Amino acid sequence: MSYLVPSEFVAKMVDAGESKLYMATRDVLIRAFMAGAILAIAAVFAVTVTVQTGSPILGAALFPVGFCILYLMGFDLLTGVFVLTPLALFDKRPGVTVNGILKHWGLVFVGNFLGALTVAVLMSIVFTYGFSVPPNKVGEVISHIGENRTLGYKEYGAGGMLTIFIRGVLCNWMVSLGVVGAMISTSVSGKVIAMWMPVMLFFAMGFEHSIVNMFLFPSAMILGGNFSIMDYMIWNEIPVVLGNLIGGISLTGLTLYTTHMKTAPKRRFN
Repeated sequence: MSYLVPSEFVAKMVDAGESKLYMATRDVLIRAFMAGAILAIAAVFAVTVTVQTGSPILGAALFPVGFCILYLMGFDLLTGVFVLTPLALFDKRPGVTVNGILKHWGLVFVGNFLGALTVAVLMSIVFTYGFSVPPNKVGEVISHIGENRTLGYKEYGAGGMLTIFIRGVLCNWMVSLGVVGAMISTSVSGKVIAMWMPVMLFFAMGFEHSIVNMFLFPSAMILGGNFSIMDYMIWNEIPVVLGNLIGGISLTGLTLYTTHMKTAPKRRFN
């Protein structure tokens, strides 16, 4: 599968992070919009498969198709740029600044959200025949997901907040490994296999992905979910974004960079 060794693909990670920071604003927004939209479609697909078959694990096993498509097309998720762009700063690439990274994250967040929101509106129309009838079974399930993943955490107070944050950390540990997976092979089949495995794991385990949630929660609100925008922001999106950031950069980006790009001096053991 034309496998690249870690020292090679980690160098590609740093180069990719640097190149993203020099993209035109238009390109950042287009790529982020399409990534959010495609991932949202994949989420609908996974829920639909789960409803039709009664098998959540089958929905999880098929969800990564959207992730693979968007990365093969060169689109960007916030969870991915959380990992790649700071590496260019750690590597002291010329012109890379904290302000530049934060601006890039903000643009990708906006693009992802607009893409996911667009699909939320379009699929809500599909689920309700143009809002002329109650949502179908898939729409009903999505509306309850929104309630369970906001009010369900809120019920446990600080414990719920800690839980959602940790689920965000674990999520982007896995998802960012999928981002790296796209770089460890030069063949399409190798990339897909490497991306598929960790992304399937995160979805099956019920971890929290900020971009998937940008689709699920607006959809749930449109379809009659009984929670507010503030519930969504405080008891899901904000702690999940923070968890995704910490998990991706600390458990994937920094570990790979530290041991494969900035290796420690070799020592002989007698």
